[in-house]
Amino acid sequence: MHFALVAGELSGDQLGSGLVAALKARYPQARFSGIGGPGMVAQGLQTLVPMERLAVMGLVEVLRHLPELLQIRRQLFRRLIADPPCVFVGIDAPDFNLGLERRLRDCGIPTVHYVSPSVWPWRVRKIARAVDLMLTLLPFEAAFYERHDVPVRYVGHPLADSIPLHNDTVLARRSLNLDISVDVPVVALLPGSRMGEVSRLGPLFFETANWLYKRRPELHFLIPAATPQLYEMLAALCAEHAPSLPLILLQGRSREVMAAADVALLASGTATLEAMLLKRPMVVAYRVAPITAWIARRLLTISRFALPNLLAERALVPEFVQEAATAANLGPAVLRWLDDATAREELVTEFDVLHSRLRRDASQRAAEAITALLNRA
Repeated sequence: MHFALVAGELSGDQLGSGLVAALKARYPQARFSGIGGPGMVAQGLQTLVPMERLAVMGLVEVLRHLPELLQIRRQLFRRLIADPPCVFVGIDAPDFNLGLERRLRDCGIPTVHYVSPSVWPWRVRKIARAVDLMLTLLPFEAAFYERHDVPVRYVGHPLADSIPLHNDTVLARRSLNLDISVDVPVVALLPGSRMGEVSRLGPLFFETANWLYKRRPELHFLIPAATPQLYEMLAALCAEHAPSLPLILLQGRSREVMAAADVALLASGTATLEAMLLKRPMVVAYRVAPITAWIARRLLTISRFALPNLLAERALVPEFVQEAATAANLGPAVLRWLDDATAREELVTEFDVLHSRLRRDASQRAAEAITALLNRA
């Protein structure tokens, strides 16, 4: 059995590593090829190119890297036609994967897309032509595809399976070897896992940290760097914007950082889901290139973007995008979580409910759905 998979960033690699492990349990002699990160490679994936070459986001940013992305996709398509897999699984990265999935499906290769993209009216038609099966992480996504007659399976989220229902802040601080008393308030800063995100949000987050520190000098700050390159970038930004802050910069370990914090200030994305599962109050911000924002506002009408708010279908945590993402807005929102114990308790109760709803043994369910598709094929 030959399975082909493509993940475009670290969050997709985490999903892909669990899926590969679950498929290996069913098909011990299977081989795996495509594009993935360290988790998928550790499970046996033969990767064509470094996954980081696909980790591009934003309309303008994608255009700048489009020739390289198209070349990689053509190269991968030729290899998969020459050595056809029993199924192709595109993990997130819809701009790269959906076009590849449609071409492979036209050649008779069953296709699966794992993680629903943002669904615009014209994209659902594209998805219906490209995939034999959509695997969604969130329940409201599956309901949407059912209404549009796209084969779908809601599998839950692997993070909900791997993160315990209850987390110990004291234990997390000890695991990081922090020289910080357990009663010292800590704010985690997570400006993103991509260079572009950090370049836009990093200075803002340091400005917000300065704003907070002036009002609460007892505060300490933690910031994890997803890669060695981001570590260097964040160290330079910190030296420029916040040289006197009581701040610890760590290599990786974002989950422990969030678990060790009292409040997290973070970029929109998978990190917001992880913070929710860790039961951490959060403030969410996001910025993209101005022209990307201008185009998006004319194509999309959305009332919320942070995953906890989407799951709850109401505003559980404050979120700020583009011009609203300022230190004057972010700072008071962080202080509210630090000061209002009742609000924190109510939020944790809501997060408990959402966590239980997503805890479905996602990797196994995804492998089961793919096995059923293969049996039908």
